Amino acid sequence: MSKQEQMDKIQVMVNDIKYTMMTTRTHEDHLHSCPMNTTETSIGAKEIWFIGHKPSETIANIEKNPQVNLAYVSQDDKNYLSITGKAELVEDREKLEELWSVMYNAYFKKGIDDSEVQLIKVVPHGAEYWANGNAIASAAKMAAAAVTDTAIEKSLGENFSIEL
Repeated sequence: MSKQEQMDKIQVMVNDIKYTMMTTRTHEDHLHSCPMNTTETSIGAKEIWFIGHKPSETIANIEKNPQVNLAYVSQDDKNYLSITGKAELVEDREKLEELWSVMYNAYFKKGIDDSEVQLIKVVPHGAEYWANGNAIASAAKMAAAAVTDTAIEKSLGENFSIEL
């Protein structure tokens, strides 16, 4: 599979999944994860956008250490994606207006004009993708491996890593 095909596969997956788990590092260097709604993604342009809450631990962590991980899982639990990158806290009213939806009014008292709204742009460095493939075939291979006490074949699905 070409690099462009891999990037396209990542783009489609991120577009199809509404939420990700964003992992940051705390000031004590512990990992902290929280669910985030991906508002816009362009893997080719190296931009993944989120709308966050300024007083949150996630924003405080990004201010101290911008390295993040985004973990995506498809609804059918067959595809997994891990993206590493650098988060940027962005002040851009035009971009905020482009990304805003009425859904965010539930989180911010003053809607788009709330002073606690924070744009987050993640610039991805790399990604790893896993696909389990056919669940029935995978289960049969795992059962056969367990009975024969052998390692599972590498053909259980698709896996690739890509530098972005």
